[in-house]
Amino acid sequence: MSTTSSIHSNRATKADWQALADGTLAKLENKYFVYRHLPAGDTEITTDFQTEAETAELAAVLPAMPISGLGSETFQIDHKVKCSYMAGAMAHGIASEEMVIALGKSGLLSSFGSGGLSLPRVEQAIKTIQAALPNGPYAFNFLSNPYSADYENGLVNLFLQYGINTVEASAFIEPSAALINYRIQGLSLADNGQIQANNKIIAKVSRQEVALKFLMPPSQKMIELLLSSNTITPQQAQWASQVPLADDITVEADSGGHTDNRPLISVLPAMIAIRNRVCDQQGYNTPVRIGAAGGIGTSESVLAAFTMGADYVVTGSINQGCIEAGTSDAVKKLLAKAKMADVTMAPAADMFEEGVKVQVLRSGTMFPMLSQKLYDTYRKYPSLDAIPEAELAKLEKSAFKKPVAQVWQETAEFFRQRDPKMLTKAEQDPKKKMSLVFRWYLGKSASWAVEGDPAQMINAQIWCGQVMGAFNEWVKGTPMEHPGNRKVAEVAELLMVGAALLSRIQLLRAVNVDCPLSVASPQHLLKEQGDRVDRAVASYST
Repeated sequence: MSTTSSIHSNRATKADWQALADGTLAKLENKYFVYRHLPAGDTEITTDFQTEAETAELAAVLPAMPISGLGSETFQIDHKVKCSYMAGAMAHGIASEEMVIALGKSGLLSSFGSGGLSLPRVEQAIKTIQAALPNGPYAFNFLSNPYSADYENGLVNLFLQYGINTVEASAFIEPSAALINYRIQGLSLADNGQIQANNKIIAKVSRQEVALKFLMPPSQKMIELLLSSNTITPQQAQWASQVPLADDITVEADSGGHTDNRPLISVLPAMIAIRNRVCDQQGYNTPVRIGAAGGIGTSESVLAAFTMGADYVVTGSINQGCIEAGTSDAVKKLLAKAKMADVTMAPAADMFEEGVKVQVLRSGTMFPMLSQKLYDTYRKYPSLDAIPEAELAKLEKSAFKKPVAQVWQETAEFFRQRDPKMLTKAEQDPKKKMSLVFRWYLGKSASWAVEGDPAQMINAQIWCGQVMGAFNEWVKGTPMEHPGNRKVAEVAELLMVGAALLSRIQLLRAVNVDCPLSVASPQHLLKEQGDRVDRAVASYST
């Protein structure tokens, strides 16, 4: 059955363009031919190819554009997902079981936020997610823990024990032995004689030198270390030297949490160029895919990332404001009000001594100021005992809300159970002890945000990127303006459907059919409470 729409570009009103978008362009499963009729100037968009049209010229062909047409097909095949979209991990279980399951049931990949959680808590999450998604898709975050090799090894043991085949490796400066072991344990020889990696690694990086380490095979030094300890076999060692450490590399631009604040428009093309060069030099059968993260929170940014060559896109901050996120309603309300300027950088708990910072929300919390005060104090004094009594009292009142001695008791008990070696270091080094006490506040502040304790929300650490403000502005005037109406799968569908529709509009604009971009706005895509999006998604998800 043919579908035809006509519009006079020079006289069209906004309502005319919207009717065109609603009635024709949004039918993403259809292929259209665009004809320009002369001399009247009417534009005809039809599913019928016209072989005889005396007064018409073929101006463009609009191919079918389901969301699966955006990005890399191999990403979708390898991860068993319906489109090249992923929800990245947020530590402390903020990227929760509910979030992973909701997205997985919609055919979308999501990474559970294992960072900062105990091994029993991670194991519990594995069981819950595998019970709900026995065939996937899902991933688990492997957050670098340079302070504890024991924890990293324990995490890998869990992943191998339960058959976790995809991990998102983040915050690594140098790939650790545990991460490399996870990769190598999944190597095997396929029927065609090619080496295949059953344990997939999606590495999240922001620097070129780190990306290189994941584009290349594991270092020979690390392979020999694992071989000498009988962790891997000689055959596995041989295979490991022939494949890249990662299957996918997510380029993290300006984002919530760990970030170098680099603009995606600069860093993504540079990473793609490095990928192309290394994969050509190494002669890989399958190139490592490059994804885009940081600033992805509107359909325009999704389409821009794909246009620049991204194989997939990754969202983060905007998911934290959704109902499935494992954080408090108080945090979600603050995030829903955030503007682009309402973020700042603050000391990171996991790399406090190195001076590493994370991007957080500054509106509604004193955490950025107090955490910076703790770091300045750490740099200034050699030990807790060296801090002037009046200055220490101020910290106890504003940040700790209890005596430092009590904070140390709680800290010591934590490391006695989690990592006794760290406790030994602290007892031998007063500066290390001070660092652990200050890290108590940084760690607790993240927990206070998750728990939503009214007495501690003023000290809550809320990881957040500028994109949160962009998303809030984008959905203003729609049901999603309110946090109670934000569901992770619906947000993902909205972003991808909007990007697919925008790609069609841009093709029209390229042939001087001046269709306004506003017809692909959330205000139109979400009208009638999302019924239109549901219909569009149903056309290609069946």
